[in-house]
Amino acid sequence: MRSEARSIPTAAATVRTPELAVIVPTFNERENVALVRDLVADALAGVDWELIFVDDDSADGTAEAVRGMARSDPRIRCVQRIGRRGLSSACIEGMLATAAPYVAVMDADLQHDERLLPRMLQALKQDGCDLVVGSRYVEGGGFGRWDERRAGISSMATKLSRIVCKIEIADPMSGFFMMRREIFERAVRGLSGQGFKILLDLLASSPAPLRIKELPYEFRPRRHGTSKLDTLVAWEFGMLLADKLVGHLVPVRFALFAFIGALGLVVHLAVLRCALAVPSLGFTGAQATATVVAMTSNFFLNNLFTYRDQRLHGWRLLRGLGSFYLICAVGAVGNVGIAAYVFAADNVWWLAGISGAIVGSVWNYAVSSVFTWRRR
Repeated sequence: MRSEARSIPTAAATVRTPELAVIVPTFNERENVALVRDLVADALAGVDWELIFVDDDSADGTAEAVRGMARSDPRIRCVQRIGRRGLSSACIEGMLATAAPYVAVMDADLQHDERLLPRMLQALKQDGCDLVVGSRYVEGGGFGRWDERRAGISSMATKLSRIVCKIEIADPMSGFFMMRREIFERAVRGLSGQGFKILLDLLASSPAPLRIKELPYEFRPRRHGTSKLDTLVAWEFGMLLADKLVGHLVPVRFALFAFIGALGLVVHLAVLRCALAVPSLGFTGAQATATVVAMTSNFFLNNLFTYRDQRLHGWRLLRGLGSFYLICAVGAVGNVGIAAYVFAADNVWWLAGISGAIVGSVWNYAVSSVFTWRRR
């Protein structure tokens, strides 16, 4: 009896893969995610799309809200990141999580005009573009209700960003764009992932100049929640520029750690000078006091600036400080011992202080990078 071969339908035959993935980084945007879903769905009617929310472990339940939508709509996905934060790195992880041939990035605060998405996709398909940018600086675009101060800061940052751009572009600071996937794949290993400006990072990291088209849009006011921009955004922007300018020579994180170490040396010497005025301490006690104070200041400054993308909070901050003390204990012992020896030899307090501090600083970067601010 001859059996007949049966054809088994594959998943590829029954499930349509998305043509476009829209990456939306989120942090405390629970009230906005459903609105973003509805607006994107209306704008991309007739397009096979998926919407990937990359959430940095929001305290307001953003990830839970996205997963709730995903249960009824398979085009919605949630990538929840634990123990790390940053818009650029979130965008990178979202792009890596999709197989769509076209990827777009937009904010969750509803300030980007989602109605531009179909035109972006059309430009990539029909105009031979590599990257399409929603621009506030070309004719027809604008900043909406921004005040003069914020618009001026944006304009200055845009001018500075052209230092590292390889092509002419009116709005390299835009956070609203779409590109071919292969463009991202060519640049991804050179991306720094720092700060908020993923487009600038991409333009500076691309191995070859890109064919770009800019489409105008009007920046809209935020509907819900609060802005994520704080006083350290300018710092992160500067770090990104520095990484693109000199990062191939000296790692910017190491350079910043060294700079904070130099500030720690100033703190160390200042505390040492004051502590020497306390007769009961003696030099060894004064040097030990200065070492602990400088180590503590270095820890908090590095947590705030050098490892901003891996910042420790709450109990992790206290545990991190404890580990920093323990890891640097050997260096601290060497610091105090060598300083005491130098002081006993020539009685020059500042020379002794510098000698001891140099010994301790060798340990700080190498060991704390591995244990205190390790990526989880």
